[in-house]
Amino acid sequence: MPPIQIPLFSQRDFVITNFGAVAGGQINMGDSTARAIAACHHAGGGRVIIPAGEWLTGKIHLQSNVNLHLDVGAVLIFSPNPDDYLPAVQSSWEGEECFNYSPLIYAFGCTNVALTGTGMLKAQMDVWKDWFARPPAHLAALTRLYEMARTNAPVEWRQMAVGENHLRPQFIQFNRCRNVLVENVKIRNSPFWTIHLLRCSDVVVRHVDISAHGHNNDGIDPEMTRNVLIENCRFDQGDDAIAIKAGMDFDGRRLHTPSENIVIRNCLVLRGHELVAIGSELSGGVRNVYVHDCQFKNTDADQPQNILFIKTNERRGGFVENIYLENITAKSARHGVLGIDTDVLYQWRNLVPTYELKLTPIHDIHVKNVTIEETGTPFKIKGDARLPVKNIFLENISIQKVHGQAELIESAENVHKSSVQIGELIADKKPGK
Repeated sequence: MPPIQIPLFSQRDFVITNFGAVAGGQINMGDSTARAIAACHHAGGGRVIIPAGEWLTGKIHLQSNVNLHLDVGAVLIFSPNPDDYLPAVQSSWEGEECFNYSPLIYAFGCTNVALTGTGMLKAQMDVWKDWFARPPAHLAALTRLYEMARTNAPVEWRQMAVGENHLRPQFIQFNRCRNVLVENVKIRNSPFWTIHLLRCSDVVVRHVDISAHGHNNDGIDPEMTRNVLIENCRFDQGDDAIAIKAGMDFDGRRLHTPSENIVIRNCLVLRGHELVAIGSELSGGVRNVYVHDCQFKNTDADQPQNILFIKTNERRGGFVENIYLENITAKSARHGVLGIDTDVLYQWRNLVPTYELKLTPIHDIHVKNVTIEETGTPFKIKGDARLPVKNIFLENISIQKVHGQAELIESAENVHKSSVQIGELIADKKPGK
């Protein structure tokens, strides 16, 4: 993994009040911020300053060499009106490229771009929460998008911000950007994935505090992105804390870009499904991931599912290799320490058929130095007999109580266990019950 290039910015500040912004959270100051960002960019770069106070805004589009900086006490409140995120921009939905509602904060093709400061970003959820459901119109839109990806329709034809498709935008998306920094900000609520790193390189996310408990509210989603450092972050999620992805099926194979060289360290998870999930959209492949010195500090009432969960299916293809996780502590997990499932299809199982059979090779997974009070079956590996999972290394893992089986391993080869200690085995009960 090469050294990550952290962006540097000129010592110039562009304060949004100098461009007409009015505090108070009642007047949309999106145009003022856009003018400040444009002036900063054309001057050669610097910081766009959001001062202390409440500021109502719609979409914010960043540009190269711009650091959007939230001062202490600054609160950016994002409009709940979907029309404020039009016209549609090039984005993606669960691994398939399309034109959709603009992410609330969006950067496309930028170099040296940042979001910093100790202020807060807050999404108003009035409409987005109504879009959490998957009614027939939404599922029909997903089917149309899948068929357009399958037939390689140009991305600009895939206009999804129409009618009742209701494909929610990401909160923050860096799309095809280089030298990206997200530092110190607090994020509250999100329509969809919270920080989406799509086809980026050289990214640092650190000291970020995220709390978002809606549907699909992952914390950070690196997708087809390389050379990433995520450190000292706090996650309180309705879904996975960190979900590493690489495109879905036809689009993932067309773009042919793996997620690779990702380091995750010193993070705290309060609530969420997984500390780290890989997939299920992984058709471009995922490799070289190192997760260490993280803590899952949950309650019995809100347990994570797994510490590490790798998920795919017979349509995805891609690969998962060289995954290292060590020095992790957790209170309890409903499912286990390591889960690998090669038959995860969610709503897609019945929406579209398997047009192409593309199995996912999964190998060289290392889990070491994990301490957890209680779990369900701690090691649940459900490989595919046509392409078994290979080379799994489990070392120095201490579990006080297991509710279920000590392990469930199917279609896996070369599974090594060393110093795995289980204090008490309780059959057919869930942890915390």
